[in-house]
Amino acid sequence: MKIAMIGTGYVGLVSGVCFSDFGHDVVCVDKLPEKIAQLENGEVPIYEPGLENLLAKNVGAGRLTFTTDICAAVHGADAIFIAVGTPTRRGDGHADLSYVMAAAEEVAKALTGYAVIVTKSTVPVGTNRKVAEVVAKANPAALFDVASNPEFLREGAAIDDFMKPDRVVVGVENARARDVMGEIYRPLYLRDFPVVYTDLESAEMIKYAANAFLATKISFINEIAALCERVGADVKSVARGMGLDGRIGPKFLHAGPGYGGSCFPKDTQALARIGQEHGVPLRITETVITVNDMTKRRMLDKIVDLCGGSVAGITIAVLGVTFKPETDDMREAPSLTIVPALIGAGAKVRVVDPHGRREGQVLLPGVMWCADPYDAADKADLLVILTEWNEFRALDLGKLAQTMQQPRLADLRNVYAAKDAHEAGFTAYAGVGR
Repeated sequence: MKIAMIGTGYVGLVSGVCFSDFGHDVVCVDKLPEKIAQLENGEVPIYEPGLENLLAKNVGAGRLTFTTDICAAVHGADAIFIAVGTPTRRGDGHADLSYVMAAAEEVAKALTGYAVIVTKSTVPVGTNRKVAEVVAKANPAALFDVASNPEFLREGAAIDDFMKPDRVVVGVENARARDVMGEIYRPLYLRDFPVVYTDLESAEMIKYAANAFLATKISFINEIAALCERVGADVKSVARGMGLDGRIGPKFLHAGPGYGGSCFPKDTQALARIGQEHGVPLRITETVITVNDMTKRRMLDKIVDLCGGSVAGITIAVLGVTFKPETDDMREAPSLTIVPALIGAGAKVRVVDPHGRREGQVLLPGVMWCADPYDAADKADLLVILTEWNEFRALDLGKLAQTMQQPRLADLRNVYAAKDAHEAGFTAYAGVGR
């Protein structure tokens, strides 16, 4: 199959590379010439484990190319995937569909024969029908169908998620479009991975419902963590006891500083607005958003309390600023709330992150970037674990405590037990839900 992938952001690039690894001919399109030049040189603009090698493999095999010319990419394509950003629109919380509709109009004008136009971006219910209207208006003679094919990729594990998915969701309206999508995903179907075919609206809703439910689990366990601290329970034991119930499961029951990233914050906001717009307020989702905001503020209070009520004039070493490990993505990361607040309260902040510096230098002005945790902790008054990178899971706590001015640890990911921290020489420790 010949595939055009419009957009080389996280979703578009990962999807395009993986489709080419299936054996399809894929052309990835982006408006930025410098980004295309970078990709043609084998340089990946995002950090995603395994992506650079997979890209090089398929470029070398002649199955994967990059261009700024949307007409050339669309010409003769069996399917055209729209994988552009849908950020939260300022002011009202709705998803901004301007990039999707602009891409649809450009695709329409470039169509030369029948193709399936597939929305890969996360979009509100009804968007695919609007895409169809935009295409038909821009090119009344166009022969096309639309399809909804939401992505379920976890940053840091995206290639595995694409190649070994829990499910593939495809919303189509007729057999012809289904056949095209079936051929594209045939390598997964042959290996018995579930492909769920449904209508356009259901496919669009599945994505939002899934992300809102996962965000709900995170906010729920963070509320339980706050209660555990008051009653003397350990949230890790509570989460394990809950997660062993097959109806609940252990995933996303890890207490911490709240969710962030490119999906959960904007998707919960968008779903809440969709509900309000249709007269069906989604109270649980609305509360999840509120609880997540409160959780980030609670982490800040925890840090300040550990420092005796004020952080003015003290040096704080922060380990990890990306929203999760194995990614350089800092969108809506808890660090973007916590670190600026610490600086604003008069603290001197040092930061270590294996891959967060590129974005962090712009998003976190005023911090000092350090080479490693021991460098950051030298003569510091507090150590904060904010992102649980593997590099931070086996630290020499004794060495850290010895080098610090005041050995205090705020472990906001519960990587270490309080007992171990105290035995290593830390005089004060705060975890989450303990």
